[in-house]
Amino acid sequence: MNQKKSAGIKSFFTPNSLRSQLLFRSLLILAVLLVLIGLLQYVFMQEVIYRNKAASLQSQIMSIPRFVWEYPGISPENDPVRPPRFFIPEAGLAFIDVEGNYFVLSNGPGSIKPPRLDTQEYLDILKKKPEHELPRNDGAEENGTGSTEPPRLDRPEHVDVWKKKPGPHYKIIDAGGAEQLLVLQPVFDHGQALGVVQVSTLTSPLKELLIRQLLTFLFLSLIAMLIGLLGFSPIIKRTLVPLFNMVDIAEQIDAGNLTKRFPTRQGQMEIDRLAESFNGMLERLEASFAAERETKEQMRRFIADASHELRTPLTSIHGFLEVLLRGAANQPDQLYKALTSMYGESERLNKLVHDLLLLAKLDRTPRLELTEGLLDAVIREMEPQLRLLAGNRRLDLRIEPNMKCKYDADKMKQVILNLFHNAVQHTDPEKGHIRISLSKKKSGVALSVQDNGPGISESHLPRVFDRFYRIDTSRTRRYGGAGLGLSITKSIVDAHGGTISVESKEGEGCTFHVWLPA
Repeated sequence: MNQKKSAGIKSFFTPNSLRSQLLFRSLLILAVLLVLIGLLQYVFMQEVIYRNKAASLQSQIMSIPRFVWEYPGISPENDPVRPPRFFIPEAGLAFIDVEGNYFVLSNGPGSIKPPRLDTQEYLDILKKKPEHELPRNDGAEENGTGSTEPPRLDRPEHVDVWKKKPGPHYKIIDAGGAEQLLVLQPVFDHGQALGVVQVSTLTSPLKELLIRQLLTFLFLSLIAMLIGLLGFSPIIKRTLVPLFNMVDIAEQIDAGNLTKRFPTRQGQMEIDRLAESFNGMLERLEASFAAERETKEQMRRFIADASHELRTPLTSIHGFLEVLLRGAANQPDQLYKALTSMYGESERLNKLVHDLLLLAKLDRTPRLELTEGLLDAVIREMEPQLRLLAGNRRLDLRIEPNMKCKYDADKMKQVILNLFHNAVQHTDPEKGHIRISLSKKKSGVALSVQDNGPGISESHLPRVFDRFYRIDTSRTRRYGGAGLGLSITKSIVDAHGGTISVESKEGEGCTFHVWLPA
């Protein structure tokens, strides 16, 4: 358990681990997004803070009664005799009249004098007369009785003016090595320009506020990333459980357990599809391996059987030759018997080699050149040969006319002869009964060869078409059979695109059915 836990921790911090890559890349994307958000916040908040500060200074300027600006009673900048009459905290105040005269009302923090712009810039601002101006009220209105009342700002004209109050005119300048926020506010009275009020303040306190906000945001972002690191890790681990399961099963399959399959219902569509694909591939591989094993086993049996079949006649011929060499060649009777036996064994050997070559040819080029013709005519043509082979056995032909299909005439004759010869071998010479039928069936032609022999047991039926397979070894030896006839027949029928099957019960004979497409 501890080893598994330590392995999990080790894989978590391994750079090549998918889990660690997903986690760190996700956190990297989150960090980049947070940094971008912080930078955008700094840029936008800087503009907002500057605008708000300018609006605050503008409001302080607008709060000063206008009649004050008609008779400011101040000295020019170069006359420091009079003390300033106006004071705004942390700001410098100056007034520029319509003639461009510049008056300092109060210095900024640290006795920093308000910066002075080009005179033309002040005059340009005076030319921008506001569309809406608050009606003048010098502190009182006279009512009908001659008394004065305080100004009423709830009148519709006053409310509309405050709602349509223009934004502050401000700019950031560098004066004397210190960056300052400069607010310019023109002053009008009944449409007549009085001058421009200039308020300047240092931007360093505003930037310190921005830096504090940015540091606070970065600190909170760092805490959020740490929480994400702790919270996102188990989520990724749980998400990757199906993939880890597939890795474990793949290791078991790699160890040789090809029967193992991937789970296909893990709740993740992509992983489930991948598992289904892998399972299909494993099934095909397993089927291929099984087919390969079966092919190797068949090849092994084929070589063993072929060697045995070839050895038997060669042994007989070798034995007869030894007898002849010992002196039997001088005795005509023994010489004749030996030569006759060697001739029979050579015929058997020749037939076996011919069958093996035919099977090899069918395996190599299973397709045949088929021509359309009447199969019933082929059987009628073979009837004398079939009756000669049947001997005293009864032969019935139930052939329907005009049985048209595509076939190779020589190969189909061999199919009929193989099936008929098999029936002859397994029926009694005197009481045997063989029936050949030909009829239409399912868009094709059905050929059947039936006999009344001893039949085939159910245990032998699945292998009757295997090469060198013999049910009764002694009987096939007697008639020279090597167990290749039915295998050749099946190969030929398959090459025609047809099917072959057998029905049999012990003691009731058997019937071979061949179907060929029309």
